[in-house]
Parts: sequence; structure tokens; C-alpha cells
Amino acid sequence: MTKLEDSLNKIAENILYLDEASLMSLWEKYKTKMETFSFSPDWEKSVVIFSIINSIRVKNAIFNEQLLKKKTADEASPAKTKSGKPTLRLVK
Repeated sequence: MTKLEDSLNKIAENILYLDEASLMSLWEKYKTKMETFSFSPDWEKSVVIFSIINSIRVKNAIFNEQLLKKKTADEASPAKTKSGKPTLRLVK
């Protein structure tokens, strides 16, 4: 892994510990800052922070969707085999 990748991995590791609910309290603030363009480092940071907040939202949405799909699939599978009877068909 390169030094750049190491740095990005450390940043991602720290970001993953951020709570979406807490981040959402900052969403409007950084959205407003981002929409008010200026040629400044503060504006650039605002864009990055806003993107981080949205990336956590997207990650959680995908995670929850996949978790729900898995739960639904797991609940559907046992229902078919609950009767205890094997699935047989007559072959002539």
C-alpha cells in the first residue's frame, strides 16, 4: 500500500466512527457554506465536510438496505422447510 492509500485508510477509519445522527445536525450548516461559493480554503473544507457527511449517509443507507435484504431472505428460507417434509416430486 502506498503512503497516500495509508493516509486515506486512516481518514476512512476515523470517519467510520462518526455518528450519522450527530453529523446530520451539521448537514444544513455545511450545505449553506458550500452553496455560498468563495475562493477560500474554508469553502473548500466545507465542500469536503459536506461530502463526508453525505458519504456516511449513503454508506448507512446501503448497509441498512443489504441488512434488510439478508434478514428478509433468512426469514423466507426457514418458512419453506418448517413443515419437516422433504420436497419430492414424482418422476415417471
